[in-house]
Amino acid sequence: MNGTLITVAPTGAESAKADVPALPCTIDELVSTAKSCQAAGAAVIHVHVRDDDAQPTLDIGRVSAAVEAVREATDLVVQVSSGGAVTDSYDARIGVLDSNPDGASLTCGTVNFGADVFMNPLDLIERLYLAMREREIVPEFELFDLGHVTTMRRLLDKHGAPYGGHVHCDLVMGVPGGMPGTVPALTAAVQALPDGATWSATGVGRTTVPVMLAALAAGGHLRVGMEDTLTFAPGRAVRDNAELVERAATLADLALRPPLTPDEAREMLGIKDRRRLTQKATETGAR
Repeated sequence: MNGTLITVAPTGAESAKADVPALPCTIDELVSTAKSCQAAGAAVIHVHVRDDDAQPTLDIGRVSAAVEAVREATDLVVQVSSGGAVTDSYDARIGVLDSNPDGASLTCGTVNFGADVFMNPLDLIERLYLAMREREIVPEFELFDLGHVTTMRRLLDKHGAPYGGHVHCDLVMGVPGGMPGTVPALTAAVQALPDGATWSATGVGRTTVPVMLAALAAGGHLRVGMEDTLTFAPGRAVRDNAELVERAATLADLALRPPLTPDEAREMLGIKDRRRLTQKATETGAR
């Protein structure tokens, strides 16, 4: 496809609601954000969930409720984070897959995350990968450094193709401890990907715009959102997630690669359409 896949990551697990009032933390806020971001050009939403105190949680009831609420209110591909927060247990990170998402992130290596360490040993990566395939969930391979690309390739060589048959990656750039948000780093990572793989790029913080421009020029796709950046321009905070999607969509149009629709994203990524299954289950329960 000649269009641009735009993913929005609206919440994350790092920022505090008290510091960022616009951060969507309740299910109602998440649904409102999903609607506005789909209207602005997003096709995929990457979901982190918060509890009643706006703290990150992988509680399966809350995650399942969030997934179903977004699915009922929009046509977006619903992708959950299997990374959670740096403090989450491995079992909780695997358990989040029981929320019946369309896709899930799969980080392919340990990385320093500022002052913290985001742990992803190989046995956890393999457990997550196989659990996703068993549940017919499409993984998005999250790659914070060049070595993560190598680990992903080892994983594919050992266990075969993911559910859906297509490899799609997200190059996460600009995290303190990971690869920088520069053109040479992006080029090196893209050149190391398997033949036929597609990729998005995420520029964290001040690398957001340079990474978007470089990704579009190189034929890649985009991930934006308040998980990754809270400043729209120097001295100006992000208003909401929709304005980040709007900017990405505008750049995609200028590159003559307009945003893909959610259905086009499903086709590209090999996503199982769970919307009809949800509707059928709802109708059956109402009888």
